[in-house]
Amino acid sequence: MHLGVIAFLSLYPALHAVLTSSVLGAEAVAVLPDIETMTAVLYFGLFAMSFDFISGYTGYLSFGHAAFYGTGAYFVVLAANGTIPFVPSGTPFMVLLILAGMCALVLALLIGGVSFRLSGVYFAMITLGFSQVLYVFVRGWRYVGSNPRDGVFVTGRSDSFEIGVPFIDQLTVAIGQLTGDEVNGFLGIISLSATEVTYYAIGFVVLLCYFSMQRILNSPFGRIMVAIRENEARTRAIGYDTFRYKLAAFAISGFFAGIAGALFAGVRRSVSPDNSLFFLVTGDALLASILGGFGTLAGPLYGRLFDESVREFLSTGGTGGGLLPYLRGHLPTSVLNTDLFGVTVRAAVETFLNGHASLYLGLLFVLFVLYVPNGLLGTIQKRSEGTVTSWLMGWVERRR
Repeated sequence: MHLGVIAFLSLYPALHAVLTSSVLGAEAVAVLPDIETMTAVLYFGLFAMSFDFISGYTGYLSFGHAAFYGTGAYFVVLAANGTIPFVPSGTPFMVLLILAGMCALVLALLIGGVSFRLSGVYFAMITLGFSQVLYVFVRGWRYVGSNPRDGVFVTGRSDSFEIGVPFIDQLTVAIGQLTGDEVNGFLGIISLSATEVTYYAIGFVVLLCYFSMQRILNSPFGRIMVAIRENEARTRAIGYDTFRYKLAAFAISGFFAGIAGALFAGVRRSVSPDNSLFFLVTGDALLASILGGFGTLAGPLYGRLFDESVREFLSTGGTGGGLLPYLRGHLPTSVLNTDLFGVTVRAAVETFLNGHASLYLGLLFVLFVLYVPNGLLGTIQKRSEGTVTSWLMGWVERRR
C-alpha cells in the first residue's frame, strides 16, 4: 500500500496537470489540491509523523511538540540571515537541516528530562506549558527580529535554499522559488516547474525521514517503545530503564520535528510564532494523527492530506479551487436567484459554505472518532490483515 501511495504522490503533478487541462478541468480544479498545497502536506505530514512516533508508539501525548517544529524553522531563518554564531549565512541548506534537527533534539532532551517524571495528562500538560513558554518568549525576543510578534523573513541570503548533495550543483535543486519558470533538464531527464521541483525535493527528504523512523520502530528499540505503550510497569519490571527509552524516543521525535520545521522555513523563507510555535500547530498534528491512525507512522500523512483536501475543497476564495468558487461560476444565474423560503440559492450557498470549512471538518472529525476510531490507515491495515493472512494460509495449503 505504501508503494502505491508513493507512486501516486510521484505522479500527482502530472495527473493534476492532465486533469485540470481536460474537459473536466473545472471539476478537477475544484476537487484536487494544487501542488503548493501538496508540498505543505508533505512537510507538515513529516511533523505529524514525528508526533505519532512518540505519542502513538509510547502512549505519551506530547502537546508541546510545536516547540521542536518552531525551533527547526527559526534556526534555518536565523542561520540564513547570519544571526546564529558559528553558522555562516552561506551554509548549505542540507547542513542546516541536520543542525536544525540537532537543536530540536537537544531541546527535546531538556524538556523530556523534566516531563517524563510525570505521565498521562500531567505529561501532556507540562509539555504544553514548555511550548507556550517558548512561544511567548520568542514573540517578545528582539534577537530574532525587529518585530518578533510578526515573525522574521530571510533577508541575508538572496539565493534559494537547495536540497541535494552540498557543493555539487548537478545533484542539487532549489526549493521555494516563487516563479513559474521551468527548470530545464531536472536530473538531466525531464523539465519541471519550480513548484514541482520543490514538491519532489521536499518529498524526497520526507521519504528518507519516514524510512528512518520506520527502521527505528522495526528495531528492538521500537519494540520496547511499543511495550512501554502497552504496559510500562511490566516493561520496567523485566529490567528495562523505561525513562531512558522514553527520553531517547522523545529526542528522536524532536529531531524529525525540527527537520520538518526546517523544510517549512525553507519553502516559505519566513517563520512566525503563530505558524510554528503556537499550541494549535500541535493540535493540527494531533488531528492528522487521529484521522490517519495513531500508531501507524504513515497514517498522519494521510490524515493531513485528507484535512487539507477538505479545507481546500471548502475554500472561501473567489477564484481558484474549491466548491464555493465552482458553484459561483457554474450555477446558472436563474438557479442562483431562485427563492427558497425567503432566501435565494446564492445567499444560501454563501451562508452555508463561506468560511465554514473548519465547521464541516470538525463534524467529519467527530464522525471519525465515533465510526473510524483507528483512522484511515489503521482501519485499512486492520481489515487487510485477515484477508492477507487468509490468502497466505490458502497459498501454503495449496503448495502442500
